Amino acid sequence: MKKQLLLWGAGLLLASTAQAQSAKHTLEEAHQFGKYQPVGLAISKEGRTFVTFPKWSDDYTNALIEIRADGSEVPYPTQEWNTWDTTHLKDRFVSLQAVFIDDNNTLWALDPANPNFGKSIPDGIKLLKINLKTNQIERIYRFEDLPRSQTGLNDVNVDTKRNLAYLSDPGRAALVVLDLQSGKSRTVLQKDASTTADPDYHLHIDGKEVKDQSGKPFSSNVNGIALAGEYFYYRPITQTKLFRIPTAALADASLSADQLKARVETVGVAGISHGMFADKAGNVYMGDSEKKTLYRYNARLKKFETLVQDNRLLWPDSYAISPDGYLYVTAAQYQRLGKFNEGQNKVDYPFRMYKLKL
Repeated sequence: MKKQLLLWGAGLLLASTAQAQSAKHTLEEAHQFGKYQPVGLAISKEGRTFVTFPKWSDDYTNALIEIRADGSEVPYPTQEWNTWDTTHLKDRFVSLQAVFIDDNNTLWALDPANPNFGKSIPDGIKLLKINLKTNQIERIYRFEDLPRSQTGLNDVNVDTKRNLAYLSDPGRAALVVLDLQSGKSRTVLQKDASTTADPDYHLHIDGKEVKDQSGKPFSSNVNGIALAGEYFYYRPITQTKLFRIPTAALADASLSADQLKARVETVGVAGISHGMFADKAGNVYMGDSEKKTLYRYNARLKKFETLVQDNRLLWPDSYAISPDGYLYVTAAQYQRLGKFNEGQNKVDYPFRMYKLKL
């Protein structure tokens, strides 16, 4: 506990210092998506770029695209998988959320199957393993051992060293550990303080509270995750702290709930971030939608660094780093949807993706 408090105090001071620093990077526009809302993002070792589009509105064509070098967009892995059809829940994308490329250069695509912000449709929930050499789906995980009607899976990272996938489940305020060989999953840290949103935190962007048409404030339990070597970082959106746990502990099924909880560390105060991403050096990248800022947690120096502040960062959501050293980020503009503006769509079209040189 003493160690956690020290980490938290140091993180608070460093985060405050980072916010005061001047940005050292320039944000550049990388791609435009018209009226289609980009969320998930992944870039392969060869620089192949993949973006997801959840089924959150009628402005929808494809769930997953590959952006070619000439800027063209191609549905991936096939047009058939991208054809929205609720009579084919198991072999079509229902509302694709996240993508991740592991150390073996394999693409993973997570479909929570929750169109139009509704509850997940159990038969549509799936995680696809896609071979980027053949562009073929090698395996589909269905999570049939989870209470699928209660889940709200959001993000996925894959640990090739341990052959495990780690997923955030804000619907149940939990993390899910999936054994990629057996297909069996475990729910851990459910409703822990580190996986649960702060009910007293009210998200404000551009001087306005983000709340839906019924007046309910935006809130999200554990959401963004990042696998950084021997540590797994995670956090709810509407809670300002960043947490981590050793991957060895997360992977150890013999640990009790209390033993696992005791291994959780509070890294520091990190603003309001949605998605996160870790590089090969163990640094973690995240944003702050309230401050329209991108940060990096420097694992070696154990401090938060401001990368850029830019008013175009409207709900920075997902991140990836290209082979030529650029950090890419999607701007989902979630807070500008009609859902949070008395039914009025206030999106600044076109939707965009940005990049900055690291």
